Amino acid sequence: MKKKIAGAAVGFIAIALIIFLINSLYTVRQNTYAVVSQFGKIVDVKDSPGIYIKNPFVQNVRMIDGMTQIYDIAPSDVMTSDKKSMIADLYILWRVEDPKKFVKTLSANKNNAKDRAGVSVYNAAKSAISSMTQDELIAARGEKLTATITEEADKDMEEYGIKILQAQIKSLDLPDDNKEAVYNRMISERNNIAAAYKAEGESKAQQIKNDTNKQVTVKQADARKQAAKLEAEGEAEYMKIMKDAYNDPEKAKFFNFTRSLDALKVSLKGNNKTIMLDKNSELAKLIYGSGLE
Repeated sequence: MKKKIAGAAVGFIAIALIIFLINSLYTVRQNTYAVVSQFGKIVDVKDSPGIYIKNPFVQNVRMIDGMTQIYDIAPSDVMTSDKKSMIADLYILWRVEDPKKFVKTLSANKNNAKDRAGVSVYNAAKSAISSMTQDELIAARGEKLTATITEEADKDMEEYGIKILQAQIKSLDLPDDNKEAVYNRMISERNNIAAAYKAEGESKAQQIKNDTNKQVTVKQADARKQAAKLEAEGEAEYMKIMKDAYNDPEKAKFFNFTRSLDALKVSLKGNNKTIMLDKNSELAKLIYGSGLE
């Protein structure tokens, strides 16, 4: 009987020890916060992976996901500064940065966090968009607008222990009832811009063409002037050479002789070989052998 009682006592102690250990140890995984509270008050926060010890039955541990979360906000109407209605479709990347604030303000409830973050981002987007005209908004959408909305929403969510990593606009569209009118106006504006660029290009092209024609005319005139000058110099040189070559009677007589031969040669071309000459002409004297005297 004593052995049975002793065995039961050992078993009871073993079970109690197991229960004690189970309630004393807890494990923290990667990207997880462990919030330790005692009598409803947060006494410790663990954010490094590992096994930890707590006071059993007195302290409670609550695990909070520290990974980046995504939340897709429903499309909402926003108004620009020139009173044009737009439809903004956004999504949020967020995570818990301060688990103590997260527990105190939102009871560590992920749905509460998404709803509050959605309201904050929408208000930030509404504020940013309402400060711009529709044309300014279309031109600015992208990283600049995203950064503005993200920064403003992040400041608002700081008190909840939430970090807004990015508030991205997926689409910024027009309502169906005025979409066609706005598109037509945009097309007309782009056509006017294109026409202005085309007219400016044609004006510059004509100016370049006129300048080129002017340069060509000047160069041609200079070339003709230089050619006339060279031709005149050549003629002068030719006359000088001829003058030097026939500056005595014998050379002049020989020159006349060769000229007469050339003239006779030209006149004897064709089928008609008959020529009529005056007996006192140079050619007649040449034929009769008296032209070289």
